[in-house]
Amino acid sequence: MAVLTTTTIITAIGVFLAGLLTLAERFLLNYGICKIVVNGEKTYEIKGGNHLLGSLQQHDIFIPSACGGRGTCGLCKVAVLEGGGPLLPTETPYLTAEEIENHFRLSCQVRVRNDLNILIPEELFSIREYHAKVIRIKDLTYDTKYLSLGLAEGETVDFVAGQYIQLMIPTYGKVKEEVYRAYSVASPQTLKTQIDLIIRRVPQGISTTYVFDYLKEGDSITFNGPYGDFFLRDNSREIIYIAGGSGLGPIKSMLHKMAEEGIDRKATFFFGCVSGKDLYFVDEMKEFEDRVPKFKFVPALSNPEANDGWQGETGLITEVVDRHIKEDGEYEAYLCGSPGMIDASIKVLKSKGIPEEHIFFDKF
Repeated sequence: MAVLTTTTIITAIGVFLAGLLTLAERFLLNYGICKIVVNGEKTYEIKGGNHLLGSLQQHDIFIPSACGGRGTCGLCKVAVLEGGGPLLPTETPYLTAEEIENHFRLSCQVRVRNDLNILIPEELFSIREYHAKVIRIKDLTYDTKYLSLGLAEGETVDFVAGQYIQLMIPTYGKVKEEVYRAYSVASPQTLKTQIDLIIRRVPQGISTTYVFDYLKEGDSITFNGPYGDFFLRDNSREIIYIAGGSGLGPIKSMLHKMAEEGIDRKATFFFGCVSGKDLYFVDEMKEFEDRVPKFKFVPALSNPEANDGWQGETGLITEVVDRHIKEDGEYEAYLCGSPGMIDASIKVLKSKGIPEEHIFFDKF
């Protein structure tokens, strides 16, 4: 017990000191104006001290970041050829040996303290910022909302079902700095003037606190995108969709695509919830069963309550998947949800003989 207490205290002190250093760097140190050379062609001047991810955003260069710059998703990789400083321990878990050799870094972890020379994919220059108005906020459950954003007049957005956008959260309350958070698009890709999102509350979360407690219908909001390579592949394999919580969003968008394009593939959507109060969009999924002839919706409750009157599947969603799918079938899987759920699902799918190259996922 004494060792555990000592370890906890040391960890807390370390976090506190790291926070002090960050604050000191932000407010006390002056790095002046730094130059960022991008792809050897374009040069941007920026006030030093901010992380590279945010510095590029100031010049409308948007790097994918599903975690909003917290260093937990590993998506915001860029090649830093000069000026990035030493590789940090927070970056190494997300970089392969080949990426490290080729100077890749997480842009949310690299601080702009001097001039930088970086490489980014050319396609990121096509990522745009959009201004929208909140046209609808609907409660799906006690902790999940459906958010519809209508673009400004004359604006359209092109995305592929399964992709995500980054929502800009403005300053509010005690939050003194704008932040970006990633949310998958739930609307049809043919609906180009509106973006729908499914957002689940995270306790003390900067973004979800704003959405749940501050954002109102009629408010203006900004987002950028689209991002991601989570999309429906074009082949004849049977589809397995697996999601939990707000992970239903991109699956819903893919189902719209199947319905609208008449995609004639067998597909089953396994949706995991804890109890009846967490379950939503059941009627909408039944409509998809009518519109997509070979589609089946399989919701499951891991811990149904007595008043749920539940007669459907029970157990963890991975257990339900294990019971339903056969071994060595011609499957292709699309997973969206928490890292734990996705890792457990991948393990089950691989045990059924599904190769990793046929398993696609979006962790959040």
